[in-house]
Amino acid sequence: METTATATTTVTPRKRWRSAQTRAVAAAAVAAAVLFFAVVSAAATAGGAGAAWAAAAAAPAPRRILVDTDMDTDDVLALLYILKHNRSEFDVKAITINANQWSDAGHAVDHLYDILHMMGRDDIPVGVGGDGGVSDAGDIQPDVGGYLPLIDQGVSTAGGCRYRQAIPPGRGGRLDVDTNSGLRRGFLPQGRRGYRPLRQPTAQRVMADALAAGPTTVILLGAHTNLALLLMARPQLRRNVERVYVSGGAVRAPGNLFTAHASNPFAEFNVFGDPFAAYQVLHSGVPITMIPLDATNTIPVTEEFVDEFRRRQSTQEARYCFQSLGKVLDRQRRRSGGHGNTGFYMWDSFAAGVALSSMRHGETDGSNDFAELEYMNITVVTSNKPYGLRDGSNPFFDGRATPKFRLQEGGVHSGHVQTGVRDAFCLVPGSNSGKCEDGYTKEVSGPEAVRIRVATSAKPNTEKNSVLDKEFFRSFLEVLNLPEHAGRYNISTQFPYYRNVLYKPDFRNVSRGKPVIFDMDMSPGDFVSLIYLLKEPREVIDLKAVLVSGNGWANIASIDIVYDVLHMMGRDDIPVGLGNTTALGNPTLGCSNSYAIPLGSGGFVDSDTLYGLARSLPRSPRRYTSGSLDDLEHRQPLAFEVWLSIKKQLGPGDKITVLTSGPLTNLANITQSDRDSSSVIERVYVVGGLMSDRGDEKGNVFSVPSNKYAELNMFLDPPAAKVVIESSLNITLIPLTAQRRVASFDSILGALEQRNEHTPESTFVHGLLSLLRELQRKQKLYQHMDTFLGEVLGALYMVRGSELKPSVNLKPISIVANNTKSTDGQIVVGRKNGKLVEILSNLDGGIYYNRLANYLANKKRSAVVGSFEEQKAIWSRPK
Repeated sequence: METTATATTTVTPRKRWRSAQTRAVAAAAVAAAVLFFAVVSAAATAGGAGAAWAAAAAAPAPRRILVDTDMDTDDVLALLYILKHNRSEFDVKAITINANQWSDAGHAVDHLYDILHMMGRDDIPVGVGGDGGVSDAGDIQPDVGGYLPLIDQGVSTAGGCRYRQAIPPGRGGRLDVDTNSGLRRGFLPQGRRGYRPLRQPTAQRVMADALAAGPTTVILLGAHTNLALLLMARPQLRRNVERVYVSGGAVRAPGNLFTAHASNPFAEFNVFGDPFAAYQVLHSGVPITMIPLDATNTIPVTEEFVDEFRRRQSTQEARYCFQSLGKVLDRQRRRSGGHGNTGFYMWDSFAAGVALSSMRHGETDGSNDFAELEYMNITVVTSNKPYGLRDGSNPFFDGRATPKFRLQEGGVHSGHVQTGVRDAFCLVPGSNSGKCEDGYTKEVSGPEAVRIRVATSAKPNTEKNSVLDKEFFRSFLEVLNLPEHAGRYNISTQFPYYRNVLYKPDFRNVSRGKPVIFDMDMSPGDFVSLIYLLKEPREVIDLKAVLVSGNGWANIASIDIVYDVLHMMGRDDIPVGLGNTTALGNPTLGCSNSYAIPLGSGGFVDSDTLYGLARSLPRSPRRYTSGSLDDLEHRQPLAFEVWLSIKKQLGPGDKITVLTSGPLTNLANITQSDRDSSSVIERVYVVGGLMSDRGDEKGNVFSVPSNKYAELNMFLDPPAAKVVIESSLNITLIPLTAQRRVASFDSILGALEQRNEHTPESTFVHGLLSLLRELQRKQKLYQHMDTFLGEVLGALYMVRGSELKPSVNLKPISIVANNTKSTDGQIVVGRKNGKLVEILSNLDGGIYYNRLANYLANKKRSAVVGSFEEQKAIWSRPK
């Protein structure tokens, strides 16, 4: 087999972040000294030494700024606008990421690192997440993660999506934010900073250090969780908060929960993300300026602004902002518009402009260049009347003798708390507008009122003949296009010989083995399985497609890692299909059983970055791209579309073998949507399940202790598992019992180390598995790492099963799918009418480890581009 290249349109360890912050502080001190003596010199020339020292003493110190962001598109515009300002006036000391709303922590933090690298600001500390929690008594532990709203925050980072379910997890929601609609990896350069397990600075630590270092202004561009936790846990730091600028709220304007208007027409997304946290910030006693929908509704992005922006893109950051805006505007126009404009507003960037302009004007009387401000008496509604109602919706009070955080019985926090976008309590029969007020920034009087400055409208452009109707529009374009503090390069200009290349093998004279589709949820084990499958000869298996599910171990935006592995292995010819983000039959807004997977360490933040190693892979020209469903040529294909395409390519008599490692959602959708699918599927190998006839063995749903006998792949979507397992398909089950027989890190790593040859892919797998073993030994949050190692068995057994000396049994089984947490996903053996399934019960582990190591280390069908470092070297020399 030869690989043809078709042209198309190990990171050095960082210093500890504390050292980076120390250097940043030292650099700021040097800059201040230079400014001081420059002022002295100028004044001395004008009027003598006395005047010089007086002028120097009068020079204002830079305003220290801490930004907390959820990394949505409007946040990106705001961040770049802030970073463009002179550090002698506005000095960004830290940026923290709100991880319980519009983006997922792993994708968001690497996005931010790349933006800062482009802007030459690798000195700015970045904080996200953390694994501390809040005890049942309300004690806030150090480094609490903020992955969940305060009302649902416990001692774990696993949990539901009470408020977050208002944000779609897939297209038009977090998927598009995490990838910036596919633009992020196609534009931004990649620096040396990136997420690393147990080494990533936490949001609480970065915030605390920034505030402890001196008076600081906080700009909140997302939900208030991080800041609320800090102010509650460290009240002594409140004195160093000069002012908080809040982007969010809706006071005299309607809310903007476009997915939840039928239950809550009052709230705005940023405040709705954690109403109790917003209440804590507003009632903390620190000065507040709020820029709510009342003001941002008056500065819609107009077509005239877009046209002017198109003409004015002289810097990398201006180009990135324009292209990012273009992607989201395409989405907004498709969604509905309905506002007489593009449907997008300058939410966070406008708030950033008001903040900086207010600081520049001294903040004494609310003067600024961009918004009209007035004082209002505000509170944040956190629960609904009647107060004192204990109906199971409010964890602060329900089932407690003493309310959490010592809240008042019968007080404003004691009513019904909205449980979701379709909460029956909130719905009004016969109306499309609900009655719940959770997250409403409401004008009130009495003891609940907090007097704050509120922006009410955007000021018009002072240049009457300009096509830009708002003063901030003019500033935004001017600032982004300033040559000072401009971005250094994007990914294509960073390297002198950058080029996009697709690697596609030449199989013209190669016979084809059995057609295979791999359905994966992008766990670490799945990526090892994928690499192994790509190492097998085409004469043995013909990997036709990869399908990914977004309701398993990784968020759906991690599809880009799949593209990168395929690119590394020279298989850019293999299509990748985007699967569902929720369980079978569930609405697209929700998190069904995926609440069992931690959001922090050992969970999504690690899987979404492949435990920090995804950035060491070469960057593929292929990536997720958003687009209209009607435009298949320019958008990411869906899993079912890829299935239909592969099915159409089959020759006479050909049948497909399916390997599925993750929830069975994709396969269930295929079998239900394509009634003819069973006739072209030879066999399905299912990695998952625990046989209940072995009463001494427990399952692995570690975050749901009440469910002792379920395995996670089955638990994550029980209805889908029931559809597939109990269908007419030929099923081979690779259950937890068999997986655990080959889940020894020492054995597989030893086998890899004994090989005489090594390949880039065997080196990568060795690095990944070594890291998982190290984490498992270091931290209890990683005790389940061997689960991922066991998953690899499915791929090897599907291809080389007879060589592993297997023991196989036939047993009638059925799946429990009754929406009961303690039993969902369990397998019942021997029940009447159970489906007869082939079950792998035992194998020779020594043969397994050696076979896997041999294939990974084999020089045949090895990586075409072994790493991002190798790719950078290619881009740095002529073709």
